Formats: sequence, C-alpha cells, structure tokens
Amino acid sequence: MKALSSRVGRPLPLQGTLEVCDNSGAKLLKIVAVKGHKTVRGRVPAAGIGDMILGSVKKGKLEMRKTVVPAVIVRQRKEFRRADGTRVQFEDNAAVVLKDDKGNPKGTIFKGPIAKEIVDRWPAVGKVASMVV
Repeated sequence: MKALSSRVGRPLPLQGTLEVCDNSGAKLLKIVAVKGHKTVRGRVPAAGIGDMILGSVKKGKLEMRKTVVPAVIVRQRKEFRRADGTRVQFEDNAAVVLKDDKGNPKGTIFKGPIAKEIVDRWPAVGKVASMVV
C-alpha cells in the first residue's frame, strides 16, 4: 500500500456511520475497526480518506446486513490539503466495500466522485471509478 502525499486528518471516529457509494448491496456502514491504525492508550481510533476499515452493515440487502466487511473510505467532509496546496472537501462521507483485504472492490459501479489519493493507494478501486477528483 502506497503512502499518501496529502495531509489528511482522521475525522471519522470508531462507531461512526458512513454511506456506501457502490452497488454491493450495503447502504450504511458503522466503523468497527481501522486497519493498521496505531495510537496511544486510551485514544479512540479514527479513520480518514484512503484508510481501510472494518464496517458493520447497518442498512442494505438482507444477506449483507449484520455482517462485518472490509471497506475503503473514498470521501470525507472534513477538508484535507494536497501536496500542491489545494484543499479538497466533499459533500458526504462515503466508503466502498471490498471483497478481500487486497483491495478488490465488491461493487461494479461507484456513485459520485472519488479522490485521486484513492486511485494512487488502491489501484483496483481506481479502475472501477468513473469520476476522480
């Protein structure tokens, strides 16, 4: 997994909810764990754009509900700064459900834009994306 060149904060804490922007069958995810997140004792783990999370499906198809799935965060409301100085901010917080831990997406269509940091870090997700900002 490639490192991000942008200064991305981590505005999505554990137990936070975000919507799913693909056609995998899930509609709403609750963040259960952040993969690879190291922190001090007592601090609540949080995730930002480009992070892999484990999410519990709260709304969606019956076979998807109450399951824990890996996902990648592709949009966040909190603005972040890119290396060239521009600041990027999206309208909502959104994630893409993955088939496995290697980064292959479960859905075949993504709704809405996806940050270009995601395409750099997760190339399989970038192949399916139609709009990259």
